[in-house]
Amino acid sequence: MKILILNGPNLNMTGMREPNIYGRTGYEEMMAQVERAARSRGHEARIFQSNYEGALIDEIQRAWRDNFDAIIVNPGAFTHYSYALRDALSSVPMPAVEVHLSNIHAREEFRHRSVTAPVCIGQIAGFGAEGYILAMDALHAARAVKNI
Repeated sequence: MKILILNGPNLNMTGMREPNIYGRTGYEEMMAQVERAARSRGHEARIFQSNYEGALIDEIQRAWRDNFDAIIVNPGAFTHYSYALRDALSSVPMPAVEVHLSNIHAREEFRHRSVTAPVCIGQIAGFGAEGYILAMDALHAARAVKNI
């Protein structure tokens, strides 16, 4: 499976930014672990991070043109208000799983609502970098039962 792994704003600061919430593992190391997990499962992963909404949307559209099979998206703060990102995810015929390093439902009230989750086949939150790997396995399982 060809999977786009899309990371939104401030995720490049993982390991430095609020380590008590997001962990101490740096972004590059975390994504290297995710990439190794993808390869070990026979998946091809393209990893992209941007602090800019339009760049994330462009990458979603590029993945569709490049015949990717699925998207794993951590929208960061865009989770809570980016209807443009939501529309981009819903406009491509690829299943997506939303991932969050922290449990957004156990944090501030404004983080409890996701505008992007309704256009995803599921959401995984609170498992740190392991969430990306769980998302890969969920996409594989959903594909096996023909849900996607």
